[in-house]
Amino acid sequence: MTILTFTLILLLAAYSAGLLGSLTGLGGGVVVIPVLTLGFGVDFHYAIGAALVASIATSSGSGSAYVKEGITNIRLGMFLEIATTLGAVCGAAVAIYLNNNVIAVIYGGVLLLTAAMQQRRKSDHEGVVGSEAARRLKLFGTWPQRDGTVRAYQLRNVGGGFGVMYVAGVLSGILGIGSGVLKVLAMDSLMKVPFKVSTTTSNFMMGVTACASAVVYVQRGVIVPDIAFPVMVGVLLGALTGARLLKTMNVRVLRQIFCVAITLVALNMIWQGFSGQY
Repeated sequence: MTILTFTLILLLAAYSAGLLGSLTGLGGGVVVIPVLTLGFGVDFHYAIGAALVASIATSSGSGSAYVKEGITNIRLGMFLEIATTLGAVCGAAVAIYLNNNVIAVIYGGVLLLTAAMQQRRKSDHEGVVGSEAARRLKLFGTWPQRDGTVRAYQLRNVGGGFGVMYVAGVLSGILGIGSGVLKVLAMDSLMKVPFKVSTTTSNFMMGVTACASAVVYVQRGVIVPDIAFPVMVGVLLGALTGARLLKTMNVRVLRQIFCVAITLVALNMIWQGFSGQY
């Protein structure tokens, strides 16, 4: 296979990963690593480096749109980014020395958690009384409704959310994904932030978290331009296409099917990791 052929196939695969990730809400990074490792036989560390670059691009593109719409809680995101950035640097420093089989098992576990999160009931947490810490940090916010009105919300358990964000950052540094599932879990379940605000704020944070991890991977020479560039372009284009299709498509069935597929991929990765096939 020539370099040009490999690049075109990789670009198409990354585009499909970005498209599916956008339509299902899982994100392109979650999809692209199984594509690279299982489909192309790329080493886990190089796949993680490419996924980090793709996460930076997609977060920057889609995150700006949510900020413009007024859904993202920027102050909350910047506060929690302190924890995720510290965790991402620690995770990336450790990941370089981890065996591929260990990474595969961890990644499979995160995929299972991601699939399970997709089945959770989405909540807007109406009537939540915020904590004093959240009030002092001015983390309360508002978000626009479909009827044109604006609804205020409060949040609590700042310390617990901050701690989970550190864990999310560590996993992001190790696995090369935004760890959006843990970020949303922390904001939605622990801090009682409305689900839509949680997802958009998580998306806003992913780029910064990925940048912190990518610095370590660049220093180690694990980000290969021949792999990272077509993956970045493909995932970004796929995510933008998915964002447009999402407005007109009913993707509920697609999300159910894709959750099953993600579960099977996760179980396969865990099995291969424990059997030492990486």
